[in-house]
Amino acid sequence: MLTIKGQHYYLWRAVDQEGHTLDVLVQRRRNRQAAKRFFRKLLKGLQYVPRVLVTDKLKSYGTAKAQIMPGVEHRQHKGLNNRAEVSHQPTRQRERQMRRFKSPGQAQRFLSAHGPINNTFRCQRHRLPAAQYRCVRTVAFSLWNEVSSVENIQ
Repeated sequence: MLTIKGQHYYLWRAVDQEGHTLDVLVQRRRNRQAAKRFFRKLLKGLQYVPRVLVTDKLKSYGTAKAQIMPGVEHRQHKGLNNRAEVSHQPTRQRERQMRRFKSPGQAQRFLSAHGPINNTFRCQRHRLPAAQYRCVRTVAFSLWNEVSSVENIQ
C-alpha cells in the first residue's frame, strides 16, 4: 500500500517465477473490478497466458480470474506469494529516496519504468559464480548504454 497525499493506494504487482516484475498498477480500490483491470493489463503485455496464478487470499482475485482467465490454475495460500511480497522492497527503497510519490500518476509512471530497469540489473548474485556475475553485469550495462545512448556522451 502506498500513501499519497494522505490517501491510501494499492500497489498491484505481477511477478514471474524468477522474481522479475511483469507489470505494476497503482489503484485506489482493491475489489473485483480493480482485479479484472489489473489482469487485463497484465495479459495485454504478455505474449503468453500463465499456467498458474498465485495470489494472497483476497476473494476478488478468484472472481476476477474466473472471468478473465478461466483456464488458469489459481493457488491461494499464505506463503506462496512471498516472491511478489519481496518484490515490493525495491519500490519501498525508491519511495524513501524520492521522499514519497507526489501523485498516483507519477507513481504509476515511475514504477512502470522502474520494474524493467530493475529486472535488467538484478542478476541474482547468490546463484552465480563471480566470473559469470561480472559477465552478466557487463552485458546489463552495455544494454543500458545502448538504450540510453550514454556511451555517445563524453
